[in-house]
Amino acid sequence: MAPTPLQSPKTASHLDLLESHAIFILREVAAECERPVLLFSGGKDSAVLLHLAKKAFAPQQLPFPVMHIDTGQNFQEVLDFRDAAAAKAGARLIVAKVQDSIDQGKVSDPGPMGVRNRLQSVTLLDAINDNKFDAAFGGARRDEDKARAKERILSFRDAFGQWDPRAQRPELWQLYQGKVNAGEHLRAFPLSDWTELDVWEYIARENMELPSIYFAHERHVVLRDNMWLGVGEWVVPSSDEKIEVRTVRFRTVGDANLTGAVDSDADTIEKIIDEISIANLSERGATRADDRFSETAMEDRKREGYF
Repeated sequence: MAPTPLQSPKTASHLDLLESHAIFILREVAAECERPVLLFSGGKDSAVLLHLAKKAFAPQQLPFPVMHIDTGQNFQEVLDFRDAAAAKAGARLIVAKVQDSIDQGKVSDPGPMGVRNRLQSVTLLDAINDNKFDAAFGGARRDEDKARAKERILSFRDAFGQWDPRAQRPELWQLYQGKVNAGEHLRAFPLSDWTELDVWEYIARENMELPSIYFAHERHVVLRDNMWLGVGEWVVPSSDEKIEVRTVRFRTVGDANLTGAVDSDADTIEKIIDEISIANLSERGATRADDRFSETAMEDRKREGYF
């Protein structure tokens, strides 16, 4: 793939350049591969990715479906947004459920209050194989985790869906080799060079809609593992946990029993941008328990096939 022609830095903003490069990646992968899919969770990064995909192929409909790997432990606000956003985009939504993998005996049931996050890899790889997808777009960014910082824009997975960080193709000067060999599929990350602040500034510029939980609101929470978890179906307080009502928001969205809220009065995009500008921890590092299992938690999961 040849690099995209970019506007002169004198006339293009930082966001213009990021958008142009992301759209280039979306178009080139779609042209190179026969059956791509866009992974869409309803979170802010996947919402930006869907928005960019709509721009990339307008005025036509998206030339590929969108897919969510549903653990069954998601925030309802995010699921409602997922369905509405996919419908508004005119995209075919595929929902692959971890519960189905449990029912089929492919993964062990962790129980009603157990953690399902790590089980997603099996469901994702089965969905890719069942639908014969040869490429999957994702909204991962390098600034989220050191394992993601090691990954290329185009990440190739072997016949077992596994990632080998030592066997990646070079990407010098934004030159990409997108050929997918027999038995492989690739993951493409058009937002890889974006930061959390870039994402929010782009959301503000494009006047995008997002799930309500990204904005400050009152919520019943309990302090668990040094995080404020929202009380609900997947977070049931123990006898020694105190329920509090606090004004919080979520910087990232994942499973409800693993994703913590932060104290915040940022109820507008402008206030969120101000808040992020002075933050010294990434959103995953600050509020995602699934990244705290070990120093190599994310990399271990990526080797297994996780996004």
